[in-house]
This record gives sequence, C-alpha cells and structure tokens, in this order.
Amino acid sequence: MQIAANVVIALVALIHVYILVLEMFLWTTPTGLRAFGLTPEKAADSKVLAANQGLYNGFLAAGLLWGLSLGAAGTGVKVFFLLCVLVAGLYGAATASRRILYVQALPAAIGLALIVLGR
Repeated sequence: MQIAANVVIALVALIHVYILVLEMFLWTTPTGLRAFGLTPEKAADSKVLAANQGLYNGFLAAGLLWGLSLGAAGTGVKVFFLLCVLVAGLYGAATASRRILYVQALPAAIGLALIVLGR
C-alpha cells in the first residue's frame, strides 16, 4: 500500500508542476487559454494573478516531493500537503470549476486514503 500511496503522491505532485507551468508560463498561450477556458483579453488581465497562483501550486508540488524524499519519516509531511491540495481542490471546485474536484481534490483524497490504509 505504501508504494501505491507514493505513486499517487508523485502523480499529484506532477499535476501541480503542470499547473504551475500552465499558470506561470502558458497562461496567455493557446494551451493556457484552452485549459482554463479564457479569452485572450481575460488572460492578459489576469496574467499576474495566475502567475502567483502557479507559484502556490509549485509549493504544493515541492512539499509533496519533499515528503516523498523523506521516505517513511515523511508521512506527516505528505499528509499535510495532501490535505492542503484537498482543501484547495474543494474550494476551487466550489468557486471556479467543478472539474477541479476531479483533477485536484480526488487524487489527493486517494493519496490520503492509501496512506491511512497502509498504516
């Protein structure tokens, strides 16, 4: 179960690295516009806010990778950052897009469940 949890945690971290790239570097490109359903005008107006949001997603990824690097001693770190991702995903699903529930919150919840089942 530990291996499955770590695979899911790594996947969640990679998702957040990808979100960082989308929000910080691709926000106003066709890829970013498509991913977030934005018009070029709206993307241009929100570019700075998106970059800040991307940075926070990078911190979530860094925390998860840090937890993974600690091995068994990193369980608390992994749980903390998965909970952060879960809360962010639930908030995003409630306020921005229902899709965030499946892309962000659900994988975090699965990772947490696997950690609990592996104990």
